[in-house]
Amino acid sequence: MSAIRTASAALLATGAVGAALAFGATSTAAAPATGPQQPVTSFGFAITPATVAPGGQVTLSVSGCDASFATASSGVFDTVSIPRGQSVRVTVDRDARRGAVYSVTFTCNNENGSADLTIAGGSTSRPTTSSTTVSRGVRGGVGGSIAGMDPGEIAAGAGLFIAAGLGTAYVVRRRAAARRH
Repeated sequence: MSAIRTASAALLATGAVGAALAFGATSTAAAPATGPQQPVTSFGFAITPATVAPGGQVTLSVSGCDASFATASSGVFDTVSIPRGQSVRVTVDRDARRGAVYSVTFTCNNENGSADLTIAGGSTSRPTTSSTTVSRGVRGGVGGSIAGMDPGEIAAGAGLFIAAGLGTAYVVRRRAAARRH
């Protein structure tokens, strides 16, 4: 019986040591995250402002690039060349998704660096209402008929209208002719 206790104690001890080593290896391997790390480049770059509304403008600049020009590209504006020692203004596409973050890639001498450009979201504030409510009645109008006029639908509707008019004229003439005989 004591041999079984000794063997089980040895197994437990081995398991505890193994668990401690595994935990130690895991805890040293998992360093605390401090956010996304950008690769270090031999040149500097900036986007000003870092947050912009769709259709707005940002200034792109590169420093420390020994080439005659650098480039900047993103999914929300055309690729631009930035002359050495200067900056350029670009207009963000009007259809950029609000609240999205787009990556801007700067290139100098075949070396790339990137920065994030945030598209400003919509207004989250809601209008306040007073305690007195004013009734304005029903808002009448053209409804949904004006939005999205399709030329094919307009032509089909006009064709049906003309066919109905011609059909009515045909029936009226036939009846008039039948009465004369």
